[in-house]
Amino acid sequence: MSRTSRTPRISRTPRTSRTPRTPHAFRTSRRTALLSLPAAILLALVPSAASAYPNPGTVTGSTVVHDPTMIRTSGGRYLLYATGGGLSYRTSTDRVAFGAGGDAFPTKPGWWSSYGTTEAWAPDISYQGGKYLMYYAVSTFGSNKSAIGLATSTTGLPGSWTDRGTVYTSTTSSDYNAIDPNLFVDDNGKWWLSFGSWWTGLKMIQVDPATGKQLSGDTARRSLASRPTGTKAVEAPYIVKRNGYYYLFASYDTCCAGTGSTYKVKVGRATAVTGPYYDKNGVALMNNGGTPVLESHGRYIGPGGQSIMKDTDGDLIVYHYYDGNDNGTPKLGINLLNWSSGWPVAY
Repeated sequence: MSRTSRTPRISRTPRTSRTPRTPHAFRTSRRTALLSLPAAILLALVPSAASAYPNPGTVTGSTVVHDPTMIRTSGGRYLLYATGGGLSYRTSTDRVAFGAGGDAFPTKPGWWSSYGTTEAWAPDISYQGGKYLMYYAVSTFGSNKSAIGLATSTTGLPGSWTDRGTVYTSTTSSDYNAIDPNLFVDDNGKWWLSFGSWWTGLKMIQVDPATGKQLSGDTARRSLASRPTGTKAVEAPYIVKRNGYYYLFASYDTCCAGTGSTYKVKVGRATAVTGPYYDKNGVALMNNGGTPVLESHGRYIGPGGQSIMKDTDGDLIVYHYYDGNDNGTPKLGINLLNWSSGWPVAY
C-alpha cells in the first residue's frame, strides 16, 4: 500500500469479504428474459463502463484485509498475509472460508522503528528453492523514508519467519519510494524486485538469489511506470509472464480513504521483464499508460493493492476493495483472470 500525499490510513488491518458470483443458470435465465424486452427498455438497461467489472467471488469469515498476498501450499492450504501489525495472517482450505491467525512477526524487528512505524505493509509471498520468502515494506505514511525488508520461513506459517533485514531503502531526498515490493523470477533463473509508489513511479532492481538482496554486480535502478503529468499516483507493481509477454499490474490513484478511495488496477505488457511496458492502446506506462483490469462499481470501491496467484483453476487476482455497504471497510476480493484476448480480463 503506498503512500504519499493521501489522507491518513485506516489502521492497517486486513480487508476482504465479497459477494457471491452470479450463478451461470441465473445469468442464462436473465439473458433469455431480456431478449423479450422492447429495444428502448434494453437500451436503458445497458450497464455503464464501470459496471462492466465483475463483483468479487464469494469469501467468508475473517475477510477484512488490505494489500493481500496469497500462496497455496503443496498440501492445498491457502496462506494469506496482508498489511497491518506484524503482517496479519489469514488461512483457508477452500479459498472461500478464511480464518485469522497470529501475525507473521509476533515480535516486530527492532529496525522497523527507524522508519517511524510499528507495523509493516504490502507483503509479497513466494516459494523459492524450498523455502518461503516474504518481502514487505515499512514506512512513515505520506513520506518516502521507507524500506523494503525480507523474511524467510520453511513453513510459511505465523511465528516461523526469520527476518533478514533491509533489502532496499529510500529517504526523503529520494525521487522514488521503496515500498510495495514484488519478486519475479524469470525463465533464466534471474531474480527481479519491482517496487514503488508515487514520486517518479515504479522501479526495478536485480536481486541475488543467494541472498534475496540486490545483486552486487548490477546496481541499476530501472524505471517501469510513471505518471509524469497530473497525479503521481501509481504503486503496488506485480509482474507475471504469460504467453510470451511480461505483464505489469499496478494500482492507480488514491487508496486508504474508505468510500472516497479512487484506487483501480491497470496493466501493461512488454517483451522484456525490464520493459518498456505499453497498454492495449500502445501508450507507454512511463507516460501515464495502463489498461483497466478492475475499477469501482456499485458497493465495490477502490479495488487495488493487488497480487496475482496461479491456482489449480487458473490465475487469480487477489486484492482489497472498500465496501460501500459497510462504511468503507477494506475487504478481500478474489477473481479469476482470462487471458484469451492477450490481455487479462477479470471474471
